[in-house]
Amino acid sequence: MATSLNASSDLASNMPIAHAFNDNDLKDLIKTQSALIRQLTEQINDAMAKMTPNEEDTGFVIKTPRPLLTEKYGEDSKLIYELKDQGGAEQLALRYDLTVPFARYLAQNKLSHMKRYHIGKVYRRDNPKMTRGRYREFYQCDFDIAGDYASMVPDAECIKITVEILDKLALGPFRVYLNHRKLLDAIFAVCGVPDALFRPISSSVDKLDKTPWDTVRNEMVNEKGLPGDIADKIWSYVQLRGGADLVDQLRKDSQLCAQSTAIEALNELELLFRYLTLYGVMDKIVFDLKLARGLDYYTGVIFEATLNSYQYDPTLGEDQVAVGSVAGGGRYDELVNKIDSRQSRVPCI
Repeated sequence: MATSLNASSDLASNMPIAHAFNDNDLKDLIKTQSALIRQLTEQINDAMAKMTPNEEDTGFVIKTPRPLLTEKYGEDSKLIYELKDQGGAEQLALRYDLTVPFARYLAQNKLSHMKRYHIGKVYRRDNPKMTRGRYREFYQCDFDIAGDYASMVPDAECIKITVEILDKLALGPFRVYLNHRKLLDAIFAVCGVPDALFRPISSSVDKLDKTPWDTVRNEMVNEKGLPGDIADKIWSYVQLRGGADLVDQLRKDSQLCAQSTAIEALNELELLFRYLTLYGVMDKIVFDLKLARGLDYYTGVIFEATLNSYQYDPTLGEDQVAVGSVAGGGRYDELVNKIDSRQSRVPCI
């Protein structure tokens, strides 16, 4: 989900797709797998068409100028597939996701309002692992809302659509985990994290769903230079999870609420939970302070959906079958302006 409000919900199929990178990266699709992907795509298209009857599935080129991508993903930039044209003069890259190309489209066409969805392939220079649903080429479905709307209305719509599509696909019981980037930044400030380390430490926190705390703490302290006592303060916060009641609990934290960004985030989350209650989806929602979403362009509400039966358990090792998140997104209110500073701010989710 995006911001302005620009909301992007990425529903990854996690199915292997044949391509020309390396024979060891992916398996070729067999007939049954191709049929499954077509079935999933048809179901998602049908759901999106009903939710956005006046909008169309929009597509963007797979190749994108490399400089446009490399500064938008933080530490994940190392996973971008880089290309060169035949003369070597122009640097290009395969798209890492469908969000940055959409923001580029808004910026280049001077658009400030748009609601759209797009199903397409994306590419990650990752280490493929079949048991984890991790491939170098896979499908995503993006649903984005760009423009100025009443607070939290687009955010609630994007999360509702995510829940409805996952219900429709019948993949099994699932949960949608929510957090807010401004709340996470306020926690870092209270704990004493230097401003310059906010994004690197956020990237470390993002690993807690699949990496034990001791390993993450070691990365924070020994690789990123964070004092150990500050890391331990962060841990005391990011262990917290719950429902809407956690907002009330955090409001009692005087140090945290001395941060204006924390108050802003808590107010937005409280309103979001009201909308999600009206939509009847709060039974699927978990407010989880360790959710960080590693991409640098997120600015507000963030969320991820995971299947209950396939969540990663750090105590079971790397050979377990665990697909991680099957959907995710968040608000990216500043991305369009960063692509073209002449363009006015376009909130997106």
